[in-house]
Amino acid sequence: MKFAESPFCFEGKLKTCIVDGRIEDELEKSLLDRDIRVIKTTKCKDVYDAISYHPDIQFFNCGNGKIIVAPNLYEEYIELLDGLGIEVIKGGKCLKRKYPEDIAYNVCVVGKYALHNFEYTDKEVLKYLDENGFERISIKQGYSKCSICVVDDKSIITADKGIVDSIEKSGADIDCLLIEQGNIDLFDMNFGFIGGCTGILSDSEVGFLGNVENHPDFEKIKEFLNKYGKRYVSLSKEKLIDLGSIIPIVIEQ
Repeated sequence: MKFAESPFCFEGKLKTCIVDGRIEDELEKSLLDRDIRVIKTTKCKDVYDAISYHPDIQFFNCGNGKIIVAPNLYEEYIELLDGLGIEVIKGGKCLKRKYPEDIAYNVCVVGKYALHNFEYTDKEVLKYLDENGFERISIKQGYSKCSICVVDDKSIITADKGIVDSIEKSGADIDCLLIEQGNIDLFDMNFGFIGGCTGILSDSEVGFLGNVENHPDFEKIKEFLNKYGKRYVSLSKEKLIDLGSIIPIVIEQ
């Protein structure tokens, strides 16, 4: 067994991922048909319903078989991941219903950079980032991972212009594709986010939870992925849905 080396990027093929426990049958079958084991989250009753099962809300994936989990869900994750050899670290900040008390673990990592509203980041996550030499890029958007589709270590897709502006201001070596906001479902919310409906499936594939061809900026997305040697994989025929990202855990090289 080999763990994904970084939180959202890896070399090889995805073998085990963590996804929202409400994932639709067609989406789950598409992952299983690709020989990807699906671990479903349990509900966090302390945040609002739309994001209550979102993995990128519940924990921060450090990579290399380590995750930092909100204390509210620590015991659940010990049980959920039993037998996988994953180190489950208890975070310092409990998730609560009102923003920004629900964003402590929603940090996005792109290569050597970490993006978040660091005023609200969990202390254990900050410790991990600092000890591992990540450069921080402060952004106003607290739902950082939700808002960012990580294509590779130097490229992202987002609908949040503020994120793009912050990256450009920082001078970070990250290429950004800015797309139209909306056109992604998120249960009872007005719309979801591109990061929350995506995840890397292999060296050459980015998976979409739904049919990305129906997105108004599909051609731009396709061209951007091609630029970085990636192709899109639509995991269902339905509209894109934000399920809090496809979090990579185990890979095959």
